[in-house]
Amino acid sequence: MSRTLMMSRALLPVVVVSLAGCGATGPVVRSNPSSATPQARPQVIEPAAGVEPAAATGGAPVGDVNARAPSLAEVKQELRLEVIAARVTTATYIDPLQYVTVWERTDQGVDANLPVGAPILAPCRVKVLAIIPDWYAGQPLVYFELLDGPDAGKVQYVSEEITGIAPAGNILQQGQAIARYAAAGTGIEYGWSTVNGVTLARATTGYEEGQVTPAGQSIRAWLNSLGANAGSG
Repeated sequence: MSRTLMMSRALLPVVVVSLAGCGATGPVVRSNPSSATPQARPQVIEPAAGVEPAAATGGAPVGDVNARAPSLAEVKQELRLEVIAARVTTATYIDPLQYVTVWERTDQGVDANLPVGAPILAPCRVKVLAIIPDWYAGQPLVYFELLDGPDAGKVQYVSEEITGIAPAGNILQQGQAIARYAAAGTGIEYGWSTVNGVTLARATTGYEEGQVTPAGQSIRAWLNSLGANAGSG
């Protein structure tokens, strides 16, 4: 199933917090990764816009290939229960993708690769809203709400080659791991979403596979403002 079709899916109800095949949710870890976590630094590159990243080899698909997609009605009901009316504050963010080794294309969000086991960090205090086990190619997606700073109340997501996802409903502190980079998959995508369970790209300008979107460009600029060194792709 293509990403284009999958983006019309809504959030999985919050009760789905255990992901078969993509790593059971474990204890939430803090921003100081253990000595076993690879230490990587982002590279300045100019990714080729619209070029699909190659899938990693050598491992089983990440995610539950038999997962059921929720209906839009289910999503809207779940969001009414889970989303917090967060107020804008003066708090600052940290770069959630501090361990990126390669930045790739801009599409609905920004694609990137990290060392296996590297964390995707909470940029501020966040609430994990829901997890979709089978979002793209048997890989999961997790939605989370920013609870602090100038973008408080906005929803972001990270998807695809991730495991060790923090359970839905949890509130994480800045620097805690939302998820970790898995051993196999198609890299990650990090982007803006909406409270209706649809990516900001599809909700505003629409999206076709590989298309560069304003929402994707916006998240890349947001990451760069935090020192991500993500280039301009």
